[in-house]
Amino acid sequence: MLLGPSYLLFPLSRATSNAVRETFVPLTLLAGDTALTFAGLTLGYWVRYASPLAPSSGTGLFISVPDATFGRYLPLLLVGVALLVAAFAQFGLYDTRLLLRRYQSLNAILKGAAFWLLAYLGFSLVLNFDPPISRLFVVIAFVCVVALLFLWRSLAYAVVTHTALLGHVRRRALIFGANDHASALVAELQRDPSHPYAFAGLITLPLAVSPSRASALARSPPAPSAATDLLAQLAAARADILIVASPDLPPAELARIVETCERAYVEWKLVPGAFDIFLSGLRLQTIGRIPVLGIEELAIHRLLNRALKRTFDLLGAIIGLLSSAPCVLVLAALLKRESPRGPVFFRQIRIGADHRPFTLYKLRSMAPDAAATDAAQQSTPRDDPRLLRLGAFMRRWNLDELPQYWNVLRGDMSLVGPRPERPHHVDHLAHAIPHYQPRHIVKPGMTGWAQVNGLRGDTDLAARAQHDIYYIENWSLWLDVQIILLTLARWRGTNGY
Repeated sequence: MLLGPSYLLFPLSRATSNAVRETFVPLTLLAGDTALTFAGLTLGYWVRYASPLAPSSGTGLFISVPDATFGRYLPLLLVGVALLVAAFAQFGLYDTRLLLRRYQSLNAILKGAAFWLLAYLGFSLVLNFDPPISRLFVVIAFVCVVALLFLWRSLAYAVVTHTALLGHVRRRALIFGANDHASALVAELQRDPSHPYAFAGLITLPLAVSPSRASALARSPPAPSAATDLLAQLAAARADILIVASPDLPPAELARIVETCERAYVEWKLVPGAFDIFLSGLRLQTIGRIPVLGIEELAIHRLLNRALKRTFDLLGAIIGLLSSAPCVLVLAALLKRESPRGPVFFRQIRIGADHRPFTLYKLRSMAPDAAATDAAQQSTPRDDPRLLRLGAFMRRWNLDELPQYWNVLRGDMSLVGPRPERPHHVDHLAHAIPHYQPRHIVKPGMTGWAQVNGLRGDTDLAARAQHDIYYIENWSLWLDVQIILLTLARWRGTNGY
C-alpha cells in the first residue's frame, strides 16, 4: 500500500528533481573532482620536476629522484587520485547540500587533502616506493589540488545558483508549526536564496495543535481528515522534507504526521524544542531501551583538540608579541607624550573560562582618571570625552589590544573566542540575555566569530552571545584560522571607538 494513490499526487517534476539532486549533480561533481585532482597532482609533478621553478636535484634540502619521469610517476598519481577522491567522499563532499555551501566545501576539501598529504608523507617514510615519493612534490600537489578544486567548486556553485538547476538541487522544505521556532526557520530559509533548503510553505491551523488542545487530542480517536489534509499539502508544495517545529504535539498526532510522510516518501525532521543552545552537539543515546536526546562532549573540549588549540595559541602569541613589540614601543612613547601622568598599560579584571577572573592588559587609551566612571558603560560610546587622541586612533585600528598577546601566552585568553566582559556586566547580562553564561565554558579571545560579523562595541549583545554560542558548538581549528584571516582582512573595526 505504500505505492498507493498518495504517490501519484506528486508531479513528475519532483521525481526529476530527485534524479538531478541525487544522481546527476553528485556524478558530475565526482567526475569534475577526479579530473581536477589528477590535474592538480600532474601540475604538482610538473612544478617539482619540469618547470623553471624546479629545484636542482640532490642540492640543499631536496633529494635526487632517479628517473622521475612522468611515466614512472603515473601509477603514484593514480593512487593519489583514488585516495583523494575516497577521502573527499568520506568527508561528505558529494552531499549535494554541500555544493551550496562553498566554505563548508572548502573545509571538506582541506580535510581530504590533508589526509592524503599525511598518508603519502607517512607511506614515504615507511615503504619503499619505486620511484621514491618526493616530499616536496606532495606539498606542492596538496596546494595545487586544493586551489583547483576550490576554483572548480566555486564555478559549479556559480552555475547552479544562476541557472534553473538551483530549483532541482534545493530540497523543498515545508514547515509545520506556529511558534518562534517555525518563524526562525522561515526567516532563515527566506534570508538565503541559495540555502540547501527552499521554503515551500508553512502549515499552521487546523493541522498545528495548540498546547491547550494536546490533552484532548491525546484522548480522541485518530482523525483521518487531518492526515489527508497534510497529504494534500505535501503534494501541493512538492515537499521533499517536512520540519515539525511544534515539539509539544501529542504522541498520537505526531505518529500520524510521521506515517503520512512515510506514505508520501517525504523526509521528516523534528525541532527539539527543549534545546535552545548547542544544537549541533545533540546526540541520541539509549539508557537501557529508552532513547535519550542530550548534549555530548563538545569538540572544543576534547583533549586532543584542546592541545591543538593551545599549541596554536602559543605559536600565535609568540609571533604576535615579537612582531608587535616595535609598534607597542612607539605607541607607548606617543602615549606618554600626550598623557604623561598615567601608566602606559591599562589593567582591568575580566571574567574568563569557568567564570574565573583574570587581569586583562591593554595600552591605555583614555585619560588617567577614566576608570572612575568606566563602570557606567558596557561599551565605550562614540566620541567619548575621556578618550585620548591617540587612544581613539588605537581603538579604531585595534592597536590598544596588542598587549593581550601576553594574556594568550599566560593562558588567560585564546587567540579566538568570546570577548571577555567585566564581572558586574557579566552578572547583569546573565539575567538580561538568555543563554549568556555558556560563553564562559571556553577561554575568551582577542577576536571571535561575533567580532568578524560586525558585532563589536555598541552592538546587539543578544546577537553577540548567539554568535559566541555558534562558535563554541561549531569549533574547529580551521574555523579559528578563518576567523583570524577575516580579522586581518577587516583590521579596522567598524564599531571600534
